Amino acid sequence: MKAKIDALNWKILKSLQENARESFANIGRKVGLTAPAVGERVKKMEDIGIISGYKAVVSHSHTGYQLKAIITLRAFMGKLKPFLEAVHSFEEVVNCYRITGNENIIMMVVLKDQFHLEKFIDKLIQYGETRTHIVLSDVVSNAPIRKSDS
Repeated sequence: MKAKIDALNWKILKSLQENARESFANIGRKVGLTAPAVGERVKKMEDIGIISGYKAVVSHSHTGYQLKAIITLRAFMGKLKPFLEAVHSFEEVVNCYRITGNENIIMMVVLKDQFHLEKFIDKLIQYGETRTHIVLSDVVSNAPIRKSDS
């Protein structure tokens, strides 16, 4: 179900996506509402699933992971389901998506170094053929979802 989001809710969403810890009072000052009114709108957006959670954005490089990589996997016959069950236990995987095309899976992973990458690929090759792309820098990261014009 597609929920209607009015202009005030879009402004509230913009503020929360920039800083989820911002107080409802500060958001209210920005959008022209009281803190309780902002809180009520946020609660409603949480209840209907527009806001699905809050999290801290953690730097991989400041936590000991020197490499970030995108790895695609083209699963061998009969290996996709076992992979989908196992991937949740792989500590290196930050995001994992099932996709269309020649590959079945695309993952964002963080790794300590190239030796860690090699061990991780060795773990993956039982499930299929991998292709690895080392991330050099973030060009766009965690961009906010904005109101579409259509």
